[in-house]
Amino acid sequence: MTEENVEKKLFTSESVTEGHPDKLADKVSDAVLDAMLERDPDSHVACETLTTTGLILVAGEVTTKGYVDVAGVIRKTLKEIGYTNPEYGLDYEDCSVLVSIHEQSKNIAVGVNQTSEHEQGAGDQGMMFGYACNETPELMPLPISLAHKLTMRLTEVRKKGILNWVRPDGKSQVTVEYEGNTPKRVDTVVIAVHHNPEVPAEQIKKEILEEVIKPVCGNYIDENTKFHINSTGIFVVGGPEADTGLTGRKIIVDTYGGMGRHGGGAFSGKDPSKVDRSGAYMARYIAKNVVASGLAEKCEVQLAYSIGVAEPVSVLVETFGTGKLPNGKISELVRKNFNMKPGDIIEHLKLKRPIYCKTAAYGHFGREDPDFTWEKTDKAEILKREAGL
Repeated sequence: MTEENVEKKLFTSESVTEGHPDKLADKVSDAVLDAMLERDPDSHVACETLTTTGLILVAGEVTTKGYVDVAGVIRKTLKEIGYTNPEYGLDYEDCSVLVSIHEQSKNIAVGVNQTSEHEQGAGDQGMMFGYACNETPELMPLPISLAHKLTMRLTEVRKKGILNWVRPDGKSQVTVEYEGNTPKRVDTVVIAVHHNPEVPAEQIKKEILEEVIKPVCGNYIDENTKFHINSTGIFVVGGPEADTGLTGRKIIVDTYGGMGRHGGGAFSGKDPSKVDRSGAYMARYIAKNVVASGLAEKCEVQLAYSIGVAEPVSVLVETFGTGKLPNGKISELVRKNFNMKPGDIIEHLKLKRPIYCKTAAYGHFGREDPDFTWEKTDKAEILKREAGL
């Protein structure tokens, strides 16, 4: 195929800052989870958060041996995010905090808890997807990678005082132009930044372009790249005052930005016995190692489980025509080299640690952090060798 005949296409992904109402809810849920795992690594937690003007409501099911001051954890998390001013519509010191947590169902515990007679089973039924591709060094799709880096930079310029007019809420969106399967340039960048009322729109646009967009996207920007910064002209009222937030409402932001499929399960507030979380982490771990090994340029892994049953009911590997071996052969290598029972996943990836609050914003995947054990490529050489590459 000649260069002129290569198909050009646009793909878009978005991200949100930790001060966005939905992400605030995710961080609170994971902060509660971390506090319980810190006191009892065997805690079973399913914690949901709702936030609106002046209110945080946390509800869920928990089984733990440790005591946690849930309200205190919530207020500390809000302070760390930056909700420290009553003008933001939510202030960590004087907002209402309601907690409604009860014990987890014993019916579920029968199938999930490991005993001498019963291997640890999945905490629920469901299917999970993991994805990896060679578009970026972290083996993530470029659109979501750039979108996350933009929202991380929005938070950085706020917390470091580089742009002292920035408030906690914010969103990014990046449209990448592809030639065939290769990302070539950024076509459009969208930024919505929560700001103080006295800042002129032109100042916002200029400083966000120079301090946020160019440092992140500079290598992919050209003279035809379009920028939409606070397109409505003003974003003074933001956060929970402008938009009710809920745990688990940003599942595409959390994963691959719409590239690849999603099983539908959210992550935050769930301990690793819930395969919505641990199964998705394992699927990413497998997919990333397949790509890192050179077996494929793109890889998507689906795992599916039945509640109370340890073995996955199905394992599927898809390489979208980029595999060096047939998908079935790669799947055989995956089954041989990866243990996909919930108990094995938790042990291998060390998932009983209080590491989850920092996963709740800027993506669960593609992060360079030693606690993100599912991002390791320690199986790549084994797969490569056994594939004969």
